[in-house]
Amino acid sequence: MELATPLDILCRIIIRARENEAQVATTYDGDEDPDNVDGNDDDEAYSVLDDDINTSVEEELTGILDELAEDQLLEVFALCLVGRGDYDADEWDDALETAGDEDELLDSLLEMPMLAAMLEGGMAAFDLDCEGVGQVT
Repeated sequence: MELATPLDILCRIIIRARENEAQVATTYDGDEDPDNVDGNDDDEAYSVLDDDINTSVEEELTGILDELAEDQLLEVFALCLVGRGDYDADEWDDALETAGDEDELLDSLLEMPMLAAMLEGGMAAFDLDCEGVGQVT
C-alpha cells in the first residue's frame, strides 16, 4: 500500500498529538484553599510539575491536519481506525470507506482520544514507523 500522505507529515501529527495529549492544566491558581485549615497547600508544591495549557500545540496540530488534502485526511483517519483495531491492515479499503462516511474528519481526529497512539498503531500495521524521520545524519 502506498500512501498519499508523506511519512514525515504523519510523524509530525504523531509528535504534536502526543504533546497536545500530554498537557495538564495547572490546578493551583495562587489563592489559598478555603478548605485548607492547617495552612499546608499541597497544590502549590505540585503546581510546578504541571504545564500550563499551550494552545499553540493544538493550533499547530489543527494546522497540519487542515493543510492535508481530503484523500490524505481520509488516510490519517483510516490509519487511526486500523490502529484502534476496528480494521486489520488487509481491510484497508473498508477503513477508507468508513473514513469517507465521517462527517467532520478534522474535528473527529482532533477529538479522538489517544490520536497519536492510534495513528502510530495504524502505521505499524503497514510496517511504517517514524524511526529516523526528520533526523539529520
